[in-house]
Amino acid sequence: MPIKTPFFPRTSELCDSMQWKEWAGYYAASTYGIPHDAEYFAFRNAAGLLDITPLFKYKVSGSDAARFLSRIMVRNIEKLKIGRVTYCCWCTEDGKVVDDGTVMRRDENEFFVTSADPCYSWFSRFLRGYDVALEDISEQIAGLALQGPTSRKILENICDAKLDELSFFGMTKTRTDGFEMYVSRTGYTGDLGYELWVENDHAIKLWDALMDAGKNFDIRPAGLAALDVTRVEAGLILKDVDYYNALHCLIEDRMSSPYEISLGWTVNLDRDPFNGQKTLKAEKERGSNWSIVGLDISWPEIEKLYNQYGLPPEIGSTSWRNSIPLYTDRSKKTQIGYATSGTWSPILKKNIALATIEKKYEKLGSIIQIEMTVEHKRHTVSAEICKPQFFNPERKTFTPKSKKS
Repeated sequence: MPIKTPFFPRTSELCDSMQWKEWAGYYAASTYGIPHDAEYFAFRNAAGLLDITPLFKYKVSGSDAARFLSRIMVRNIEKLKIGRVTYCCWCTEDGKVVDDGTVMRRDENEFFVTSADPCYSWFSRFLRGYDVALEDISEQIAGLALQGPTSRKILENICDAKLDELSFFGMTKTRTDGFEMYVSRTGYTGDLGYELWVENDHAIKLWDALMDAGKNFDIRPAGLAALDVTRVEAGLILKDVDYYNALHCLIEDRMSSPYEISLGWTVNLDRDPFNGQKTLKAEKERGSNWSIVGLDISWPEIEKLYNQYGLPPEIGSTSWRNSIPLYTDRSKKTQIGYATSGTWSPILKKNIALATIEKKYEKLGSIIQIEMTVEHKRHTVSAEICKPQFFNPERKTFTPKSKKS
């Protein structure tokens, strides 16, 4: 049975839909209202507040902390500056992705790591020979994601941090209402936003402060259904949907390298040895077999297809997460990949998806076919291959008062 996060006394009062999901053993609101539209538009036009406590959280400290993390991750964490956050993944010795997450450098010898899967056991395998303390602090720290165009203004009203100077993927320690918290300019919506980390005892105070300060900025509690739409729009992959933890895969075909799931940009190859380095170097030289792309699915063709049956076209109220075959043409003789997650984008007015496709077919602008079932019969409609990042507003990375000015 799921357990309650420190924010549950507030989220349970607001969850009128009574729609909950289990996330890493915790209750997580799927949607607060019916439908989730207001929560989605809060993320895109105002501010949405999401409980992210279920993420696994680790404190890594000691004189070898940076060297240790660089050993187990594909990114060179030794180059990460104090006050900065990075996104990366970690692999097996065969270069297959175990999980992805963020690494925050709080001090010279102290880091804060988040992950979707429990990774304490995996990290512990490589501790020998390093002056490092690895602590699982998942049950001690609560987290909130404040995401959307008005998020900065709301946060400025409750803390003393210089948020106008905090750049994208920056972090700072600040005080609010008598307690300390860490703020990182990160998130999973592809928009301006922040993630806030606080000890459990102060969770309710933080929630109340944000909701009170956000009254004039249209703040809303938001659930996972709205988040999933925004992350597809932003082209952000999800574990167990767009890729799988290699340690959980029964067959090799289900495993992925960073290059195959569009995370090649996080790999720093030329440095001291790290997990999967040899295999990843070889793959970099020869090229990958797979790639993740975006799909802009033809709405006129969907309308035409449904019209053949005398039906209006269907738009799902939420994003979908199932494997859908992709073909080179309508004959369906050659399957070239599969779509893994998609949604109707309210802000873009497009039917979009993320897809894993054979590398040789990934040319931007190409038209392929995606399978669609109507009245129990399988058809195809056209889809244009595009970059997976469909939504990328300037405000996401813009810093009003950069340190250079």
